[in-house]
Amino acid sequence: MMFLLIMAMSVLLPTASFAAETTTLGVNGTTGSEESASTPIPDSFGRDTPRHTVQGFIKALGENDYLLASNYLNLSKSDNPTTVVRQFKQALDAGGRFQPDLQISNTPEGNLTDQLPPNQENVGVINVGETSVPLVLGRVLSKQGEQYWQFSSETLSSVPEVIENTEPTLVSRYTVDSLEGKKLFGYQMADLVAVLTMIVSSFVFTYILVWLLYHLLRIAYPRVRGVPLPLPNKVILPLSVVIMALILSEVMVYAGVSVTLREPVNRFADIASWLALTWLLLRVIDAIFTRAVNLSYKKNYTERVSILGLLRKVVKALLLIFAVIVIFGNLGFDLTTGIAALGVGGLALALGAQKTIENLVGSVVVVADSPVRIGDYCKFGTYEGTVIDIGIRSSRVRTLTRTIVTVPNGDFSSMQIENFTSRDMFRFFHQLYIKRTADIDVVFKMVKDLDEFLNEHYLTNQEWNQVHILELRQDCYVIQLQAYINANNVMEFYDKQNVVLVDILTQVKKYDVEHALPTQQLIVNQTDVASSKANSEQKSDNDESASNASKDDDMANRTDGSAQHARDDMDKKQDKHHDDAHNIDLDKDHRASKDKKTAASPDATATKKQHGIKALREKGRALKKRKFKHTKRKFGLSIWNQP
Repeated sequence: MMFLLIMAMSVLLPTASFAAETTTLGVNGTTGSEESASTPIPDSFGRDTPRHTVQGFIKALGENDYLLASNYLNLSKSDNPTTVVRQFKQALDAGGRFQPDLQISNTPEGNLTDQLPPNQENVGVINVGETSVPLVLGRVLSKQGEQYWQFSSETLSSVPEVIENTEPTLVSRYTVDSLEGKKLFGYQMADLVAVLTMIVSSFVFTYILVWLLYHLLRIAYPRVRGVPLPLPNKVILPLSVVIMALILSEVMVYAGVSVTLREPVNRFADIASWLALTWLLLRVIDAIFTRAVNLSYKKNYTERVSILGLLRKVVKALLLIFAVIVIFGNLGFDLTTGIAALGVGGLALALGAQKTIENLVGSVVVVADSPVRIGDYCKFGTYEGTVIDIGIRSSRVRTLTRTIVTVPNGDFSSMQIENFTSRDMFRFFHQLYIKRTADIDVVFKMVKDLDEFLNEHYLTNQEWNQVHILELRQDCYVIQLQAYINANNVMEFYDKQNVVLVDILTQVKKYDVEHALPTQQLIVNQTDVASSKANSEQKSDNDESASNASKDDDMANRTDGSAQHARDDMDKKQDKHHDDAHNIDLDKDHRASKDKKTAASPDATATKKQHGIKALREKGRALKKRKFKHTKRKFGLSIWNQP
């Protein structure tokens, strides 16, 4: 039903708009208004271009207006217009084939690249038996200054020879008598029935043929390639329509269908073939991109999936736009203005969405160039992290702080990206620090042996293994070790690096050397310590005298004898504590010797402990009466590090 509807539209739809109504037959008409000398005068019959000439002639034949059709033929004064048109139509019905409308030039100058004179244009051919006559148009200049195209006199002079070789057509021989002379929509009923029969029969034949070929290929392809056939069975119907449209034109010529019906049907067949071809290509595009997506998932190229989806939509959109242009061109519409407007609109859209298009192009570049893939650890700009997604507009990276950075693909594709995951091996690079007290011969022998050991280690490769003395410092020798280790990821490298380091340190133990470790040295100035101690003792005596004076003033206020007795007891205790305080030994060596002597027997230890507790109690009582201030010692320090 869709095909029949399109055919009816193509038959009934006017193929071109002509310049004016035809009022006089056989004589070229002129326009009523005056035109400037530089502008060509339009033809009253619409013969300005070769395409309009062919379309106007076929339309006149379909209306059985032979006098109007004679205006499209370059006749001499002695020719009978009606007779010549009838003979020309008979020759076209027998074997005439016009080129598709889109292949016929639609410019007043014609096709200047067809290797014909500029005033001639080839629009088809008549093949009857072994006779072949080209259908050539000639450009004519009238006395009124009009330039138009007509079928050339050379073509018309060959028509009688073609008619002599014609035979009765299949349509004329097998037409039912009841259909003779009847018309529908201006066409013979016999021709309409014949065309419908050919369309249905050719479609059924091609569908069965394509179905058989597809299933044979589906059986043979896996045996040859070892994989299933990638094309789905949905391609059978559109492929059948394409083949049917290609053979329908030849079938109608062979059957002898009238040229007046054959040309609209050919136009319908062209439209149907383009629709079917577009349908077929859409199926093929789906199959190709589906296979590409499956391969991307299989090879873990998941970042390509979104780009493939975008490309699939873009390709389908371009294909549909092209198909619409061709179909409307076959229907007779002039799409020059529409295409120009489409180009201007596309340019404006591109300028308005410049950043978006830049990101789309950047995403294609990132996927095509593949500097990074999903799961790769990379460094770009001031960020570094793991790529978790490459989308159509932007890419996302998870940083070391577990945040997600979103980078537009336009910027991401122009950055300098360092991919750590693409490393084929990892660098082992460390240094040893040996004290300068070691013998230089021993150090040199150790370096030589370590170089050989690192070169022959089972975890290193032969890329670059070297051990050498890098630097001579005042306190140590700096020995540099370098090698490359094969590893799939950084965790595996760290495990192997631990093994290599332990093996190297084990080898270093075999030599009479010491590692230079960081140390600190503290120097105390004894003169400053003694001076500080004397100053603090003098200050303490002054504080003690002031404290005793204040206490004597308080005791003087008491008037009873008990107060005087208490003051005497206080003076005795004060003298005793003063003696005990002066008996404290500050010498560390003397106190250490006393500790050794008391540690000789358990009883001495217990006695020492009791005396110590008693001394602490007495000291606490004395501190209540006296104020001691701790000596602040000033130290002279000199600190340095020895690596």
